[in-house]
Amino acid sequence: MKHAASVSHEDATIQEFKDNPQEAAAYLSAVLEDGDQKEVMLALRRIAAAFGGVPKLAEQTALNANTLYRTLSARGNPEMKSLMAILKALGFRLAIEPIKAAHV
Repeated sequence: MKHAASVSHEDATIQEFKDNPQEAAAYLSAVLEDGDQKEVMLALRRIAAAFGGVPKLAEQTALNANTLYRTLSARGNPEMKSLMAILKALGFRLAIEPIKAAHV
């Protein structure tokens, strides 16, 4: 009897994003809504891994790969220009929607 190979949660998540870009978009949207900057950078790094990795992302964005690794780290703080280039290369765009005001 063969046993299925064990896959880490991280690897399974990245594979899911490869197979289902809509899931990646929903994940990133949820993190942007509820997460802090560290979580957003981690989410972008996971999605980048699913879509070819940082070296491929560097080619697509014309950004330096070493800079991208730092940008997508937990302490990363991308400029808006870099963030927009990263999102575009990943096939996403930033959208804004109003926050529902609390009833007073």
